[in-house]
This record gives sequence, structure tokens and C-alpha cells, in this order.
Amino acid sequence: MSCHLRPFCRALSVQRHSAKNLCRRHKSSAAAGASVSELPPPRLDYRSLAENLEQTIQNAKARNAPVSQGDIAAVARMYAEANDVSKQLNARRHLQSQIGDKIRKAASDEERTKAREEATSLKQEVHALQTKLQTLERTYQQFALHIPNDTHPQTPIGPEPAASIIATHGPAFIPADPKRDHVAIAKELDLLDLESGATVTGSSWYFLKNEAALLEMALTNYSMSIAMKHGFTPVTTPDVIRSDIAVRCGFQPRDAATTGEEVPVSHMYHITPNHESAPQLILSGTAEIPLAGMFANKVYNEAALPLKYVGVGHAFRQEAGARSADTRGLYRVHQFTKVELFGVSTETQSEEMMETMKDIQIEILSGLNLSFRVLDMPSEELGASAYRKYDMEAWMPGRGTWGEVSSLSNCTDFQSRRLHIRYRPQEKKGAVEGQTRLPFAHTLNGTAAAVPRLIVALLENGAMLGEDGVVEGLRLPVALKPFWFAPESNRILVEWQEGE
Repeated sequence: MSCHLRPFCRALSVQRHSAKNLCRRHKSSAAAGASVSELPPPRLDYRSLAENLEQTIQNAKARNAPVSQGDIAAVARMYAEANDVSKQLNARRHLQSQIGDKIRKAASDEERTKAREEATSLKQEVHALQTKLQTLERTYQQFALHIPNDTHPQTPIGPEPAASIIATHGPAFIPADPKRDHVAIAKELDLLDLESGATVTGSSWYFLKNEAALLEMALTNYSMSIAMKHGFTPVTTPDVIRSDIAVRCGFQPRDAATTGEEVPVSHMYHITPNHESAPQLILSGTAEIPLAGMFANKVYNEAALPLKYVGVGHAFRQEAGARSADTRGLYRVHQFTKVELFGVSTETQSEEMMETMKDIQIEILSGLNLSFRVLDMPSEELGASAYRKYDMEAWMPGRGTWGEVSSLSNCTDFQSRRLHIRYRPQEKKGAVEGQTRLPFAHTLNGTAAAVPRLIVALLENGAMLGEDGVVEGLRLPVALKPFWFAPESNRILVEWQEGE
């Protein structure tokens, strides 16, 4: 289960100074800095954090988040101090508003001089308090940006093995068999060229050939068609994004060891700018990031929610660590095609929407005749942004184990507070509840198709082996046949299998 689809929030290291830049007022000029977007600073719920300090600390501990208990306590302490400073500042400003009348109504030169001296003193005090307030706000926001989302009460607590299996679907799985290794099958059928990929780019880059290339297109269009049937709007996403948008989506490093310049080793592909004023751009690690950014700094009417989009993009990931069976072939690669479900909802809709998206994922995988299971992921596998997370794992007999092929997260308002995605309630409850600000939307994201992982599962389960273990052909799910845009060929035998 340890793979590049699930704990990407852990593996993804964007530069720490990008997070710091979120604390600054964003400007539209080139001088605003290379790494920032033009969005305003995140608006986090500091009051709730301060009022539930111990719960926040325990939640971060349960999630193994890269933030210390002391840092969380410092946020609450500085937030309280900032409130006191703000009250002092308002009091001084109130006195400033009265000092003009005091000067004009002075009965003598002595009183007028004294009033002017008071005005000068007040001006200095206001400036000092403003500076102190800005420093406090900037500092506690910098710490708070590393505090993870809340956790669903039903989420298992602990590391990856604590995941709870909530459902199993599909036919009885094929016994583990090394002859069903997808790399061996793909090479025998001339479907995969890893050697040329290594020559052209490097290790874990690849060429899909012949039926494998057709399989990628079929899987993409098949999963898109299922999502669209359920009302999701199709979109293609940019593969290049601002690093600031990734940070706002919650993609922070867990292994945040930094150099003297506070720049950790990056697991994202950064694009070197050609001039100083150019934005800091990266290759997107998942279509979730540009899809979330598409809704940034927007306000929607409640009646228009939920919004449902399905995006096609390429995921780029600099995987770290030694090569192993877990990184063999197509299982863990640096670039792959991914179809992503994305939703924007009200705060009362998100849990139901998560279940709806899970049903769509189950429908997609069931149509592929795969044996798979649904897991409720534990607290240490949620990353920064997820409130709750489901993973789906398909049985891969060549690998002899289950492999993650899909993931689904409800991020509640974690991303929307950073990206400023809000909605206007139909009923104006604010006046009654004392809330004048518009509520933040909830965001959800889920995998419709991680293409290489699905190809691994389909090859290892669908290979037709002779008695001597030689691959005689492929048995593919009939659900893909309408999307198989190729003439009949005698190159290899392809049989279309009905679902069970």
C-alpha cells in the first residue's frame, strides 16, 4: 500500500519559503516575488484552534504531522496576544480620532501644544502597535500553515497497517504467480519499452506501445464516460502550476529537513525561471492541484453547489528511495496519465458527496472485472489536507499483493480557506448567528483512473498463459471495447471478457 498515489502529501516537498510567502500580502506586480500567486493570504480558523488547543495538538500527533506541540501552542499564544494588541491599537486609533477636536478646542497655546504632543505620541504608539500586530500575524500564520486538517471521528488511528477494510468487490482473485509479472508480460507482447525510456529521460520513464498505448486511451475515455454519466463536467488541466497553489492545497513535506537556506530536497519537478520576475512553476503532481486552483478566489451561490468536475492531466513525481519490487515496471513511475474527480460543496454536503464519489470509483473498477477492496485509511496516511480518506486496492497476482489504484479524500475547508473558495448561503443566517463572513466551501478529490496502475492490474489478471507459462494473449474487460479505437489485428490475441 505504500505507493505514490496515497501519501503524496508526505512525499511532496515544495520549498518551505513558498509557505512563508503565503503570509505576505500578494501583489500583482512582478516585484511581488517569483513563487507567489496573486491570491490573498490564507484565512485560517485561529479562534477554533485556540479554543480547542489540546484537541488540535492530539490531532496533529495522531496524524504524525510535521509540526511540533510547541509550534501549535505558540500559534494559540500569539493569536491571543495579537487580539490584545488589536484592542490596544483600536483604542489608540479612537483617541487619534478625538485629538483633532482637542487641538481645535484648546483654550490656550499651552493646551494646544500639549494636545499636539499627545497626537505625536499616539502616532508613534499606533505605528509600533501596527508593526507588532503584523509581525505576530505573519509569524503565527507561518506556523499554522503546517497544522493538518481535523480528522473524521471514524478514521482509524495509527500508521498504514491500521487501515480498515470496509468492502471487497469483484471476482475471486487469481493466486499469486510470478509468471504474471506485468513487466515480463509487457515485454513478451511488446507493450512496454523501459530501456528507451531510460535512454531518453532516465530510470522509471517509459514508452507504452501497441495495445498498451491503446489501453491507456481506452481507460482514460472509459473512466471519463462513467464520471460524465454522473454529472461531472469534463476538463483538461494544465500540467504546469505555480508552486504557491500546491502549497495552498496542502502539499507539504513531512521530511522537512532543510538546508541553511531552508529549502528541502524537492520531490516535485521545478521549472527553472528564465528571469527573476518569472513565477516559480512546477510540474503538477496530480490534477487535484490545478482543479482546486480553478476555483480559487471565487464565490458561488449555494444553489449552484455541489460543483462536479472530472479532469485529465499528467502527474509528475520525483520518487525517492532505492529501486525495489514496489517500484518495478509501471507500478511507480515519474510521469503518468491520471483522471481525477473533483468536487466543491457546502459544508453540509461533503460527506454525502464523498460516498457518491466512492460509488463512482467502485463502478469504474467493477467494470474492469478487477478484484479490489476499499480501505478507510488511518490517521497517519491522511497527509495535511484530508479529513477522511478512502483507498481502493486491486489484487495484482504478478506482484503477489494488493496495489493501490484509487484514492478519495474529503478535505472539508482546508483547501478552500487557503484558496478562498466560498459560497453565498440561500438563507441569510449570518445576522442570526453573528456571522457576517461568507462560509468556505468544502473540496473533495478522488482518482477515477491512475492509468499505469490499472494497466498493471489488467495485464497481471488478464494475461492468458499456456501450460508452459507462455503468454498467449490478453483477456480485457468488455467495458473497454467501445473505447478500443483500433482495427482487428492478429498481432496478439485480445479476448473481451464479460463482467461477473
